[in-house]
Amino acid sequence: MLPLAGIKIIDLTRILSGPFCTMTLADLGAEVIKIESPQGDDTRQWGPPFIKNESAYFLSVNRNKKSVVLNLKDPKGKEILLKMVEEADVVVENFRPGTLKKLGIDYDILKQHNRGVILASISGFGQTGPYSKKPGYDVLAQGMGGLMSVTGEPDGTPVKAGYSLADIGAGMWATIGILSALWERERSGQGQWIDVSLLDTMVSWQTYLAGNYFATNNDPKPLGGAHPNIVPYQVFEASDGHFILAVGNDSLWNSLVDVLDVEALRDRKFKTNPDRVQNRDELISILEEIFKRKARDEWVDMLESAKIPCGPVNKLSDILNDAHIKEREMVVEMEHPSLGILKMLGVPVKLSRTPGRIKTVPPAQGEHSETVLKQMGYSKEEIETFIKEGIIIPQQKCV
Repeated sequence: MLPLAGIKIIDLTRILSGPFCTMTLADLGAEVIKIESPQGDDTRQWGPPFIKNESAYFLSVNRNKKSVVLNLKDPKGKEILLKMVEEADVVVENFRPGTLKKLGIDYDILKQHNRGVILASISGFGQTGPYSKKPGYDVLAQGMGGLMSVTGEPDGTPVKAGYSLADIGAGMWATIGILSALWERERSGQGQWIDVSLLDTMVSWQTYLAGNYFATNNDPKPLGGAHPNIVPYQVFEASDGHFILAVGNDSLWNSLVDVLDVEALRDRKFKTNPDRVQNRDELISILEEIFKRKARDEWVDMLESAKIPCGPVNKLSDILNDAHIKEREMVVEMEHPSLGILKMLGVPVKLSRTPGRIKTVPPAQGEHSETVLKQMGYSKEEIETFIKEGIIIPQQKCV
């Protein structure tokens, strides 16, 4: 029994933030029915790369789901969806605010059909506020939310993170909101509306940077691979590559001084972390010169032997083939009916009794349209009529 077994989720999302949320819930056992428009999830066309005709992007966040192609602009399509909602626990959507109301399926309508249903809405800027109607994109949230202002090299051009932190983070907050609302419903019997935004996600993750600003009224600056409050805690260049050094307290600093055995590092102006932060530039200059004398792996071995936190800066090819990652089952393989062996990332939440599981590969567009409607009680004749009218589209007829 998976932990979310018995929970039914209607997934109206596409692209990344919503699909990441619903995939997480599906990995933990929820039944997720992905409702796609006749055009399909946008990311089915995003590429290259493609694996045969399937988008690698789409495959990365849509496993463990069923796909139903449903035309929600047709009143009969909306009627089918609302019948699904009657038996659902959660509806997840990531349209621009106001879209559900235009379709006639906003929260007020949904709860008329199911008092206990939970609606989770993910948007760029939230359901309220002056920015609410703006289109939401990950890069906008990274820029407007402050992340890009502290990412990159000092005095350099603002840089976005290498992958979509705002989208994925909003998906995680939505997951937390859904689990919280499900637990609260056990006591109240009522559902509620969850409002998560990409911008709020970026703001909430400022944590100590916001704390520093509140304390000083000074904007934090980009520091490359360094930390504003801890020194040395950053990326260093060795003779053949880069590694990370994380000296989080004065005891570790003393160990580092002993390993490096350079007299200049024993100066009192480097004795405590506040001293080292105050004299960052001078200290880092000394360390940079030292670390260029040996190879990356040689430094990592020496430092780890002294129990000083450190590690290589890995490329994706390094980490996805790493023995530790494989033992943690963070790279898994499944047989896909048309693609052969399909590699995917694993489930990061490790539960001792009821661990999450990858049961099915990402669905073909409309793969479950007929099956799901049959389970809902629609007759063969009704389903055939829906297909003829373009209200639902089965797999073989998807465009």
